[in-house]
Amino acid sequence: MNFARADLDRLCAIIAEAAAAEIMPRFRSLESGGVREKTSALDVVTDADEKAEWRMRDAIAKAFPEAAFVGEESVARDPSLLDKIAGANLAIIIDPVDGTSNFAWGLPLFGVLGAVTVKGETVAGIIYDPVSHDWRLALRGTGAWALASNGTARDLKVARPGSAASMTGIASWYMAPEPLRSRIAANLPKVKAAFAYRCAAYEYRLICDGHLHFALHYKLMPWDHAAGVLIHAEAGGYCARFDASPYAPSQTAGGLLLAPDKVSWQALHAALLT
Repeated sequence: MNFARADLDRLCAIIAEAAAAEIMPRFRSLESGGVREKTSALDVVTDADEKAEWRMRDAIAKAFPEAAFVGEESVARDPSLLDKIAGANLAIIIDPVDGTSNFAWGLPLFGVLGAVTVKGETVAGIIYDPVSHDWRLALRGTGAWALASNGTARDLKVARPGSAASMTGIASWYMAPEPLRSRIAANLPKVKAAFAYRCAAYEYRLICDGHLHFALHYKLMPWDHAAGVLIHAEAGGYCARFDASPYAPSQTAGGLLLAPDKVSWQALHAALLT
């Protein structure tokens, strides 16, 4: 199954339209009861998440009728949808509002994530910021680029590698089980600085733009990582799970570490995970 630039443009148009219709009108304007817990106080859903996903789902069904649709909120209702990623000739994975807590708190650090897979391999990645109307995009084998609201494009390139002590990045350690959780937290002083923005869309933007060197995550839901991992790879980066095995969007555990190259990945792995 070939997914070309014209297909990517169609999917981007669907995402932008849904964001304009269902997400941005609700930003800082959620009605009473518009924010609900899913599994915990750290895992919430809003009316914007659900309305935007249903709108994208319906438009994607018309534009790509052969595609399996795997959305975060759809999977919350039917977990078996995750099983379609590995074998589908074409699957489209959507996180309608990534950084939902930030969105609910009125912070403009949220985005839409979209990934396209063919037989379980990611072939296209989309990160859209509906506040600034700009994009981070990639097609497998053709590179990664930023697209501004005025149509200006530029190539993406990850940061130059360095020693572990000189590198800055993202460390989302709180979802890891013990004793790994405490080990990562204790090891953070071994790098120059570590941040967490509670929004994979923004965290991947920062690392793919070369502003940060690394990202470390434990939970691997495909709507959070499939797009960003591809964009990062096409921007020249290297990633692997904590056990050094390759990442695949059908995986939901095992941790993930992204770095500028394999040598710096090994240095960061030794510093943060051992």
